[in-house]
Amino acid sequence: MEFRYLGNSGFKVSEIIYGNWLTHASQVADDQAIKTVHAALDAGITTFDTADVYANQAAEVVLGKALEGQRREGIEILTKVYWPVAEKGPNDTGLSRKHIFESIHGSLKRLKTDYVELYQAHRYDYETPLEETMQAFADLVRQGKVMYVGVSEWTAEQIREGKKLADQLGFQLISNQPQYSMLWRVIEEKVVPTSKELGLGQIVWSPMAQGVLSGKYLPGQPAPEGSRAADPNVGEFIQKFMTDDVLTRVQQLAPLAKEVGLDMAQFAVAWVLQNDNVSAAIVGASRPEQISSNVRAAGVKLPAEIMKKVDEILGDVVVTDPSNTKSPEGRLC
Repeated sequence: MEFRYLGNSGFKVSEIIYGNWLTHASQVADDQAIKTVHAALDAGITTFDTADVYANQAAEVVLGKALEGQRREGIEILTKVYWPVAEKGPNDTGLSRKHIFESIHGSLKRLKTDYVELYQAHRYDYETPLEETMQAFADLVRQGKVMYVGVSEWTAEQIREGKKLADQLGFQLISNQPQYSMLWRVIEEKVVPTSKELGLGQIVWSPMAQGVLSGKYLPGQPAPEGSRAADPNVGEFIQKFMTDDVLTRVQQLAPLAKEVGLDMAQFAVAWVLQNDNVSAAIVGASRPEQISSNVRAAGVKLPAEIMKKVDEILGDVVVTDPSNTKSPEGRLC
C-alpha cells in the first residue's frame, strides 16, 4: 500500500480507502462485512470512509464493530454529515449547528471512538448560512472531536468560500470528496484547479463508475442477476453509464488493462490515482477477495501512451460538464 498527503496538510491516507456506502448493513451481512474490513486491514488499507446516512446510521455501527480492537492511532476514520437521518425530522438534516453537533456525537458513539480524523460536509447546504456551518466545524476541531474538515461534491466557488472562512476561523479545510472516474470527469475543469490553488486534495468515490468500468456489463445484454445495475434500490446511480455506446467502448479498454498487468477494475482505480490532485480512491467490497484484488492498483504508474489511448477510446461518452457538480437546492426534509 502507498500513502499520500491529504491536501496541503501533514495528514496521510492510504491511496486505497475502504468505503461502506452500499454494503454494510444493507447488501452484506454483518459477519461478512467485518471479514471484508479485516481483509482491507491485512492488505495495508488504514483509511476507512463512511457516513451517518449510509443505511440510515447502521453502516457506522458495523464499521465500529469491525474496527474494534485495532490500534486507534494506526487507522484513519472519515465520516460525513448532511443528508436526512434518524427520524428525518426538520432538524435531522443539513449543515445547521444543531444538526452538525448532534450528528458528530451520534457518529462517534456508533463508531466507538472519541474522534474522527476527517469530518466532511456531505453536500453544500443552501438553507444554512455558510458562516454557521464553518463555525460549528471550527468548534468541533477545537474540542478535539474532529481533526480535519472536508467537503463532498462542492463546486469550485463553494470550496473557495469555505476555505476563506476556515482560514479566518483557524482550522484546516483539506479535502473534497467528488465522484470521479474515466467516464465522469466533471471536476477537472474547475474543482481540481481551485483545489490545487487552495491546498485541498480529492478523495474520489466511484472510481469504477458504479462497476461499469469492471467490464462485467455487456452491450445489448441485461445486467447480471445480483449486480448493482440490476438492484432497483441502487440501479438509478448507474443508469447514466448503461448505454450500448458506453459499454462497447468500455470493453475496448480491456487490452489496455492487460498490457499493464491489471484487471479492468484495478485499471479503473489506477487511472484516477494518476491525477496529482487525487489523494485517494474509495473502493467498496462485498467480499474479502475483492479488496485483496483492488489494492493492486496502489502505486501503479500508467504510461502516458496508455492514458492517451483511454481518452481516444472513450471519446465523447466522457462526462466533463462542471455543472454536474451540484447539491440539492433544499434539504429534502
